[in-house]
Order: sequence, then structure tokens, then C-alpha cells
Amino acid sequence: VSDLRPSALPGSFDVSRSMFDLRSPPHRFMKRYDSLSSVPSSTSSRKDSQGSNRSLDTITLSGDEWDFGRLNVKLCYVSSVEQIWITVLHCKDLAWPSSCGENPRICVKGILTLPKPVQFKSSAKEGCNDIEFMETFVFAIKLQSLQAVRLVFKIQTQTPRKKTIGECSLALRELSSEESSHWLDISPASK
Repeated sequence: VSDLRPSALPGSFDVSRSMFDLRSPPHRFMKRYDSLSSVPSSTSSRKDSQGSNRSLDTITLSGDEWDFGRLNVKLCYVSSVEQIWITVLHCKDLAWPSSCGENPRICVKGILTLPKPVQFKSSAKEGCNDIEFMETFVFAIKLQSLQAVRLVFKIQTQTPRKKTIGECSLALRELSSEESSHWLDISPASK
């Protein structure tokens, strides 16, 4: 199975470099591709089990084809005091299961995947199309330790019950003293 996410396609933009500028809408860099081919899905069709062609517009998306939204974060490493600064900015176009209700309370849990994981959690906000967090978390950790791990974000509902509804992650190999902004695609929570 080949990886057909936009960042892995030839000629596409590297997400970690192309989306630093928050003034330009991040979706202009993204194209949605049909999971069976590298043809943009707006022009693609699929054969169903009976062999007839159907437009993708008539196929209900399921599993990893569903758009769960995006999380915007900023990262910075202050080498003089050996601190990582992680700012959770906001979630856009967030989708959640109907079992969570119309407006569940949503928070973002972060995990630095060190041998002894470092965890943090934002405050809970009312679920909507664009949830603004604007919260910064600071940890004193050596840069060499951070560059070998990932920063994982779990999007969780707090009400009616605690549940992880999506997640995304980011490698910290290129962490530096220059603040970087990242748009991360949220995927369904792994089982």
C-alpha cells in the first residue's frame, strides 16, 4: 500500500515548512486524493462490486477517508534554558461521533513520547467548528532527548464522558529556537 497523503506525493509541499505563515489558508496547499489512485478525487470514479462506475460523490466516506479536522500548534526550543515551548492554538473543522452529543466539552492532551512520557492537557472548551485554546506549555528537557521522539496530541471529549475522538502527531527532529507553526491532520483515534 502506498502512502497517498498529500505530504507524501511528488511535488507536494512539506507540511512542516510550507505552513509556517498563518496568514495564508493552509487548505490551499492540500489536495484530496482517492485512496485507490493518485487521481484527485473530484475527477475520480470507482467500480463497485458489480463492476459499475460510481462517482465518489455518491460514496459515503468511512474510516481513514473521513475528514476529522486539523489542529494548529506552535513549537519553540529555548536553548539557553533548555526548554521546549508548546502552544496549542486551535482546532478547525473538528468532527466528533454523534454519541458525544451536539456540543461536547473538548480538550487536547499532549504527550512527549520520551522513555518516561511527559503529558499535559489543555482546558476543556465547548465543541464547535473552530475551538480556540491559545495555551502554552513549557518543559525543561534537553534538545538531544527531544529530537528522537514524537509529540502526540489526543483530542478528547470531557462530557458526556471522557473519550479520545481523534489524534495527530509530529516528529521533533527539526525543533529549533525559531518558532514554527504546524497544521496537523487529525485522524480517528487508534483502537
